[in-house]
Amino acid sequence: MPNTPELAELMTLQPDTSLSAKALFPECHFKCDFDVPHFSEHSDLVPAVDPNYQLDADTTIALLAGFRFNRRVLLQGMHGTGKSTHIEQVAARLNWPCLRINLDGQITRMDLLGKDIITIKDGKQVTDFQLGLIPWALQRPVALVLDEYDAGRPDVMFVIQRMLEREGRLTLLDQNRVIEPHPYFRIFATSNTVGLGNWNNIYHGTQLLNQGQMDRWDIVAALNYLEPQAEERIIKAKVPLLNAPEHAAIAGQMIALANLTRKGFAAGDLSTLMSTRTVITWAENWTIFGDLETAFRLAFLNKCDFEEKLLIGEYYQRCFNSALSITAPSSD
Repeated sequence: MPNTPELAELMTLQPDTSLSAKALFPECHFKCDFDVPHFSEHSDLVPAVDPNYQLDADTTIALLAGFRFNRRVLLQGMHGTGKSTHIEQVAARLNWPCLRINLDGQITRMDLLGKDIITIKDGKQVTDFQLGLIPWALQRPVALVLDEYDAGRPDVMFVIQRMLEREGRLTLLDQNRVIEPHPYFRIFATSNTVGLGNWNNIYHGTQLLNQGQMDRWDIVAALNYLEPQAEERIIKAKVPLLNAPEHAAIAGQMIALANLTRKGFAAGDLSTLMSTRTVITWAENWTIFGDLETAFRLAFLNKCDFEEKLLIGEYYQRCFNSALSITAPSSD
């Protein structure tokens, strides 16, 4: 993480106001209420507010508890439900700096903790220790988001486990140094599974997580696909052409088809499903190609095998009263 003057000032940044959760998010209609710290001063790490994003009430109040009470929050859900974006949008409305780290297979222990680097000072080569992402964030009022938490390598996960303790101190053995977390440092994570690995054969690359580590998460929230009306508002906001009177029914039909694929997936009839992200891609493709079937084929259908395409063709016929052209694979 570059230590620019703007980012260096994060060390001294503090939330200076406190706002009611219900006042901040009146559209969520929370059953409980508490005051949440809010930053008046904006920094480069604060995500941009997306006015079209539909916040889930239960997920939002869980995340706000994480920000207010320093609870460790793990957000679990299927792909394309907007887990990472949900955390960013809550942070954006609190003006809270946010840093996302994707725990793919390339992230190493040294990336997270730090490593020795060779630099030139006064014409001489010297070895300096460069802080990794975790100790850098730990010393600042940053909401650290660990994406794809269940895909992290075991050696990386044990590094993170230290931060999940109540005090959250981090020991840098290479530096003989113990880092105390900033009072407004917060940690969140997103995952497709709840630490059970690829049990359903759709999330390859996920790991079985140490149950001792899972036990350290204070709050585990689940984010599922939205209600059709809310999902339709998102699609129409992302693709304004769908708001035209002559296209008024298309968004609803798209979502009806997406929900059929989700039910088919839950029943074991399909090995893939249409996420909200896929529906948006379909709609965007439609504005490019001008043909609903071509856009659907390129956004989703070509991801499926022939037997599943036949079932999806039935779904399409049911929603659009139009037959999909499905060609059997060549025997060559």
